[in-house]
Amino acid sequence: MKMELEKVANGNQHTGAAVAMDAAEVPEEEQMFLEHKSKTPKSPQFTDFEGKTSFGMSVFNLSNAIMGSGILGLSYAMSNTGMLLFLVLLICIACLSCYSIHLLLRSAGFVGIRAYEHLGMRAFGQPGKILAGVVITLHNIGAMSSYLFIVKSELPLVIQAFLGQTSGSDEWFMNGNYLIILVTLAIILPLALMKHLGYLGYTSGFSLSCMVFFLCVVIYKRFNIACPLEVFGNFSVSADTSEDACSTKFFNVNQETAYAIPILAFAFVCHPEVLPIYTELRSPTKRRMQNIGNVSILAMFVMYFLTAIFGYLTFYGNTEAELLHTYSKVDPLDTLILCVRLAVLVAVTLTVPVVLFPIRRALQQLLFPGRPFHWLRHIIIALCLLFTVNMLVILVPNIRDIFGITGATTAPSLIFILPGLFYIRIIPTEQEPLNSRPKIQAACFTALGFIFMTMSVTFIAVDWMSGQKRSVGGH
Repeated sequence: MKMELEKVANGNQHTGAAVAMDAAEVPEEEQMFLEHKSKTPKSPQFTDFEGKTSFGMSVFNLSNAIMGSGILGLSYAMSNTGMLLFLVLLICIACLSCYSIHLLLRSAGFVGIRAYEHLGMRAFGQPGKILAGVVITLHNIGAMSSYLFIVKSELPLVIQAFLGQTSGSDEWFMNGNYLIILVTLAIILPLALMKHLGYLGYTSGFSLSCMVFFLCVVIYKRFNIACPLEVFGNFSVSADTSEDACSTKFFNVNQETAYAIPILAFAFVCHPEVLPIYTELRSPTKRRMQNIGNVSILAMFVMYFLTAIFGYLTFYGNTEAELLHTYSKVDPLDTLILCVRLAVLVAVTLTVPVVLFPIRRALQQLLFPGRPFHWLRHIIIALCLLFTVNMLVILVPNIRDIFGITGATTAPSLIFILPGLFYIRIIPTEQEPLNSRPKIQAACFTALGFIFMTMSVTFIAVDWMSGQKRSVGGH
């Protein structure tokens, strides 16, 4: 899953120093971002932090930050774009994400800041910091919603499999809306009320392992499920079992294509975690961190493409927005799929409180700056966030809508718009005039983000207003 684990861990270590940097300007010679180390001892500064994380572990951490619930929607995106168009879009989003990391590293390297929100502060003052914090908060709320939606859709199927039932029932414990409230109260809320959550950092590796296991099962099932689907029980009405449903499409444009690019963008967002991971890097340089970003994005590109293509070649036009749910059409009692579901459910359930922590910290900094820790405020913010997310998950009918709206708004802001604006504002005109090639490229990159956001939101709004959505697995 797209873990905020490393961000939480790094944020806890460096929040105090980062806040201090807001309060006082650091001399320019001390803002070289560890480019040149002084031979004489100096008093500890935020930019003097000695990272101890190796190149390989940093690649793992950033890959873990990239990997998210969006991987479950990639096969659906391919089914609505075609294999070739999907590949082109995937390559474009991956390359643009690498360039976005380059802009962030250039901006951070110039001023010696290693927090996304504080780049906003340096570029636009307090409004910039608030804007960056709000965008990150909304994106994380979208991520939390996608995780809980997986619980809503998958937990009833797990209970159904354990009971040996091949169809749903009207019992309360088979209702996903009741189950997410129960899981929130019994598991997520107690963890979210903890003052520190560092011990859950171990779920980072577990979650990434779950996704690798998921990919292996998707590849294995491609060669064990025949097409047309031999649908199971009550799914026979909605599944397309014609021969045309098993034809591979290289280009495909339909009403659902509007969700493809937002789903891809949602799957590649890792940019708020880039600078904290840079902070932890041993022997940090911009080139070394850029290489870490390139390798991580390449690894996720391969994993995403393999998941998308094998999932698509299994179900073709019957692929649902949440891939795991599609396998219930074939055999609701499949033991291997049950194991994948259990692993994914544990991972996403443990991830929700981890993602909640940076949201709460950001809200406390925005609404109560400089206030000391207070348990009542700590608890109330957690309750409000969990109530909001639960209401969103209950009211939103489809995880595709969560992927779509988050990928169409906060994702382009974090990948395209804010990094470009930060670069233009932070790098001085004396060093790079506004008509210089790097500044023009950054401006075009930002404009591309605005265009992408406007088009995606417009297409999704048209789809909603048309009321012609495809039924997705009874969600």
